[in-house]
Amino acid sequence: MKAVILAGGGGTRLWPLSTPERPKQFQKLVSEKTMIEETVERLDFLKPEDIYIAINEKHLGLVKDLCPTIPEKNLIIEPALRDTAPCIGFASTIIAKRHPGEVMAIIYADHLIKNKAEFQSKLKLAEKLALEKNTLNIIEVEATEPNINYGYVKLGPVVENIDDTEIFQLDCFKEKPDLETAKKFLEAGNYLWNTGLYVWKADTILEYYQKYQPETYSKLQEMVTSTGEISESTKTLYETLEKNSLDYAIMEKIDPSIVRIIKGDLGWSDIGSFKAIWEELAKSKEENITRGQTNLIGCSGCLIYADNNEAVAGISLTDTVIIDSPNGLLVCNKEDSKRVKDLNK
Repeated sequence: MKAVILAGGGGTRLWPLSTPERPKQFQKLVSEKTMIEETVERLDFLKPEDIYIAINEKHLGLVKDLCPTIPEKNLIIEPALRDTAPCIGFASTIIAKRHPGEVMAIIYADHLIKNKAEFQSKLKLAEKLALEKNTLNIIEVEATEPNINYGYVKLGPVVENIDDTEIFQLDCFKEKPDLETAKKFLEAGNYLWNTGLYVWKADTILEYYQKYQPETYSKLQEMVTSTGEISESTKTLYETLEKNSLDYAIMEKIDPSIVRIIKGDLGWSDIGSFKAIWEELAKSKEENITRGQTNLIGCSGCLIYADNNEAVAGISLTDTVIIDSPNGLLVCNKEDSKRVKDLNK
């Protein structure tokens, strides 16, 4: 198996901690390690040469510093920001030409997965399915709340049971719902959060690029030589690729009967807001999570980071986020921290 870590995201939902120069995958959010370091460590059942990282060119130095064991030839530089369909297609083309018939896993550098053993076990199970059944496989997690910021998948029938794990056929994808729809999904019990953890043969997914995105497929083939090297035309061609997500461009068009869903107890979160960070770190509803020099009196349920070499004080605050960093100052209600991305519009 080859793992492709997607590390090109902008992390706009966590400003001012996350910036275009150092987005959230390069930040220490829930531990003393950055998110990308945790992601690489989670893949320690693979050899470093089996791990690829897709990045923006401006983050090349950061990745080299934080992930020194990954060979430089495995750093896939996106020439432009064109969303996940071009990026995953580019990575799939490189792997298919370097390692014909190989299975690849798509993993996000800025997602939290706390259950490492379960994560590795489900990846290996998905690899087995890809090799034996040539299916497209997704590792998903149970929805625990009516979250409107996540995509969902609806479970189809159970098609087999492997090592006491039920393997479901996909019924359909559901995009980010409104609150009432999300509540219905949760009550129904047959909808899971879509983590974006895909496992398939690189050759197989490219067949669907050829079918559903023929122009993109043609350009991808031109961008990568027969031996898997990057051609001189890559930068010019990549900038012309249609900007689209993998789900819209490919997955939602595929016959659901060839897609398998593996449910995993991963301890997963996309850490998409400061509220999500607080939820991962706080042990009670009243606990304050702080960093740096802080002085709090009568505060409850707050996340306060003093990262600007200045003290931050708070009195009688409840469920408040304060992020004081060299890049700016954010003060908001914790519940509304998901709206940070709107500041950058």
